[in-house]
Amino acid sequence: MTLSAGTRLGPYEILSPLGAGGMGEVYKARDTRLERTVAVKVLPSHLSASPEVRQRFEREAKTISQLSHPHICAIHDVGTEGDTDYLVMEYLEGETLTDRLGKGALPLEQTLRYGGEIAGALDKAHRQGIVHRDLKPGNVMLTKSGVKLLDFGLAKAMAEPVESGVTSVPTVLGSRQNLTQEGTILGTFQYMAPEQLEGKEADRRSDIFALGAVLYEMATGRKAFSGASQASLISAIMKEEPASISAVQPMAPAALDRVVKTCLAKDPEDRWQSAADVARELGWIAEGSAAGVAAPATVVSKRRRREAIAWLVAAAGVAAAAALALTGLRRPAPQAPVLVSSLLLPSGLQLDELNRSLALSPDGTRLAIAASSQLWLRSLTGAEVRAIAGTEDASYPFWSPDGKSLGFFAAHKLKKLDLGSGAISTICAASEGRGGAWGPDGTIVFAPGAVGPLFRVPSAGGEAVPATKPASPKDTHRLPVFLPDGKRILFVAGTVETTVGKLRLLDLASGRVSQFSEENSDALFAKPGYLLFRRGKTLMAQPFDSDSARPSGSPASIAEELSFYQGRYAGQFTVSNTGLLVYEPEPALVTSQLTWFDTEGNRLATVGEPRAFQGGEIKISHDGRNAVATVRDPSQRPDIWVVDLQRGGARRLSFEPAGGETPRWSPDDRTVGYVEGNGSIWIKPLGEGGQAHRLPVTADLGSFSPDGTLVIVNPTGEGNTFGLSLAPVDGSGPVRSIVASHVQRESGGFSPDGRWIAYVSDESGRDELYVVSSSGSPGKWQISSNGAFWSAWLARSGELVFVEPATGKLFSVEFRVKGGDVEVGAPRPLFGGRPLPSSTAMDMTPDGKRILFAIPVERGGAHSLTLVSNWPALLRKP
Repeated sequence: MTLSAGTRLGPYEILSPLGAGGMGEVYKARDTRLERTVAVKVLPSHLSASPEVRQRFEREAKTISQLSHPHICAIHDVGTEGDTDYLVMEYLEGETLTDRLGKGALPLEQTLRYGGEIAGALDKAHRQGIVHRDLKPGNVMLTKSGVKLLDFGLAKAMAEPVESGVTSVPTVLGSRQNLTQEGTILGTFQYMAPEQLEGKEADRRSDIFALGAVLYEMATGRKAFSGASQASLISAIMKEEPASISAVQPMAPAALDRVVKTCLAKDPEDRWQSAADVARELGWIAEGSAAGVAAPATVVSKRRRREAIAWLVAAAGVAAAAALALTGLRRPAPQAPVLVSSLLLPSGLQLDELNRSLALSPDGTRLAIAASSQLWLRSLTGAEVRAIAGTEDASYPFWSPDGKSLGFFAAHKLKKLDLGSGAISTICAASEGRGGAWGPDGTIVFAPGAVGPLFRVPSAGGEAVPATKPASPKDTHRLPVFLPDGKRILFVAGTVETTVGKLRLLDLASGRVSQFSEENSDALFAKPGYLLFRRGKTLMAQPFDSDSARPSGSPASIAEELSFYQGRYAGQFTVSNTGLLVYEPEPALVTSQLTWFDTEGNRLATVGEPRAFQGGEIKISHDGRNAVATVRDPSQRPDIWVVDLQRGGARRLSFEPAGGETPRWSPDDRTVGYVEGNGSIWIKPLGEGGQAHRLPVTADLGSFSPDGTLVIVNPTGEGNTFGLSLAPVDGSGPVRSIVASHVQRESGGFSPDGRWIAYVSDESGRDELYVVSSSGSPGKWQISSNGAFWSAWLARSGELVFVEPATGKLFSVEFRVKGGDVEVGAPRPLFGGRPLPSSTAMDMTPDGKRILFAIPVERGGAHSLTLVSNWPALLRKP
């Protein structure tokens, strides 16, 4: 019976046919209740004719549905629609082992890996009293996450009651095809144990025989037994031994020959007695092959010839040698060592400490680094480090699965770099990216802003659509990572009111989000099956079942003192598919000395003691007597400090749980505004008795208005874009928008007369300085022409200063209004026309006569990353 698209079997809607075989026809279908894709197997009509067979089938199917293993295809449901019996199974994407073997033998690594996975699945079933009875390449599906065994135990369920004999072959009974049809009999008999051909009851050792035949075929590309007819094939299985694997593949390990030969023993008592034994042996061979210690069979045969000669020379000596050889067979293979080394970066290259800045290519040959306001590529097969042109201000790099492209965020866009051509293209808008992941089907899931949902978009470009639905406008979903099935996403769910994030699991097909872990950390998945996450500064690794998306063991520490920034939930670590781990150890604080310069570039004096001033976070008071700055403590926590510029003393101002950043003075210098690490804006008086309060808006902070009643804020708008708005300082009244979108969060300042607001926007494709009216009147004037990243109004109204990023030079520009017309003067270089000194923070006095820089005086290990090769070996028990 062939079903057409749209046919309903209970709640399952048929979409398209997938194939047909002895066990029935298989269709791709949609589960209309759970909104998921499933595979529906329509069973042969003879089941309906026998109530006894149907009952036995349903009973067996229920038993098999209890099997939960990453390498067994799950059974979801069994049902009847009219005269049609059907089975609902997990939908798998991939190819059968039969199809793969049509291309030839598998590489040794794949043979050992897939064989171990099949053996593990058999062991799970055998422990629950279930025997497959029809293991063959056609019942093994190869998926991205490994093998999946199909039709587990259904052979017995579908067999009609018959007397013992060859006619009870499972697939033949299910198919109702001619017993002499070539490809049906031969394709099934070739994996059947002698006892099955004799009509005896199959047990777990029969499955082990079939496993041996499958392993042989994977390793050699040939079937273990063959014959010109049914009779000759049966005779070969009952009496003959297949040629050794090493005779077909000379470089195959001798130990693999021994494993397969034991599986194919004629007497069940002579075989491996459990699938777990086979899995262990294959794992041992795999470890030895990876370490380069598995001897080819040709070497072993020469060794045996030498031993035969030794028997003729001295029997006693040979006996001792044989004993030692036997001991060697049982000795575990040497494990590849764990190598830890420093990965040096060019002098002056600093990671973007606020974001996830490291991304290893899947093959472990290249490291992408977001550092010093640009994207860099570091070769791990050489010493080359190169900057990628056109990636200014890049952050959160992530690789395509094939390692040919690199995604990143820059200039309020999600972009991609083609490594082959060097071309950079824009995928979609992303105001302030917070992480992305590239799926195997070309889907990119990303966080476009500091708050809001995850979005999904084709990597070729197109419309970005929400993938999650946060419960609150203050919630953040970020730092996504694909699981190996390409259908599920792990991501961090948090809120801007705290710095606590939890790991959640997203099913892309249904949009369903479920709880995963309460760990306050981002996470990465690493092959062959580990989840890496943080516990504070400790990097943990935990065995992880990617099919069930659940931990399968206890976590263990693999690195201490990891660098991370809790305000962004992101740790500085990355892994490849090849056992490489790269992370940044927590760097020593960059200690800087406050130093005065005049506008001609002459050094004048220093202020106070060196401190760990955070980049860009220093503001001089209007009277020039004090400064507020963001200073980090030894734990990297940022807080607001007030520095006496005359005496050099300093005192801490912020004590909120998430620290403080972005300080701003009120016009009378009696109050300081700043942003807590979670985005809350605080207004705090300096004197005793004043009451601090929090504004009812989550945003970054610009300057106070000259009358002290308003502050510029940069709240998130629609589509996670940031604009300029004005908020009342006392927290009352509405927030009024001035500029709709595409504004740098760190910029936005009132002119001394309050009529104008200067800000930085990327609307031209590069960050430039603009001026608009504070009243919202039409008009906008571009001040810079070669980029800008810092700006300030001077006390004499109408003069702006800014830094040009390309040259590192400081410029002054006059901004005047005459007769209703606005005039913008030509930029005039300051500081003697020389680039500014290397600094972590800077500001200019309101009179424009002096500049205060935080000049680094000592640096820690920020230029060195840690590279760990074969890190999974750290988890092995001694």
